[in-house]
Amino acid sequence: MTYAVAFRLECGLVFAADTRTNAGVDNIAQYKKLQLWRRPGERVFVLLSAGNLGATQSVVSLINEHLAAEPGEDEEVATLYTAPNMYRAARVVGDAVREARKIDAAALEASKLGFNTNFIFGGQIKGERPRLFQIYPEGNFIEATDDTPFFQIGEHKYGKPILDRVARADMRLGEAAKLILLSFDSTLRSNLSVGMPIDLVIYERDTFDVTREKRISADDEYFRNLSGAWSDALRQAFSKIEEFDV
Repeated sequence: MTYAVAFRLECGLVFAADTRTNAGVDNIAQYKKLQLWRRPGERVFVLLSAGNLGATQSVVSLINEHLAAEPGEDEEVATLYTAPNMYRAARVVGDAVREARKIDAAALEASKLGFNTNFIFGGQIKGERPRLFQIYPEGNFIEATDDTPFFQIGEHKYGKPILDRVARADMRLGEAAKLILLSFDSTLRSNLSVGMPIDLVIYERDTFDVTREKRISADDEYFRNLSGAWSDALRQAFSKIEEFDV
């Protein structure tokens, strides 16, 4: 399984995804589930994926195939680099999902696996603010708002409560990154199908490049300190609440 989460803030975007994939308890591996495309000074895109690894990799390969086409080839096919705005860029990803589904869905459904893909796609194109979308297996999508500034995909239920309580669109980038990592801490403690390392990207609004990108491993000092501090804070808060008495 997978856990991935992203924030759309007034000051930028934050993305994170784990790297574990498994086909049973004896077949566990690591794959990067965070993809990054950029044209410095013009546009930046980040894609998080969850679901069937073969299907999600097929979608990414189709996106890259269109980007790599020679001039004059596939002139009618929009790409991330020709999309005039983020809505159209999200449609490029949705179209790639539909194309991959057309190729692979019948075989996957015959094997009872199903075409299980979910994506979070975000970024910024010069001339508009950063935007964030969740893209479904059918290729359609929804956009993050100030009321709901984050999206989660994969094994999200353990990390969702803290996001629901704390997340705000006016958070600083560092605050949002801290909150995302706390949601990962909760998920890692409760679900063995999600595993480290965690890929993290922080994008600052209007920079049109990514300079803050990190892979966080199990021995990362900040993550260990964060996890310990959060456990201590929860215990202290719990001890201060009045006991239940019938």
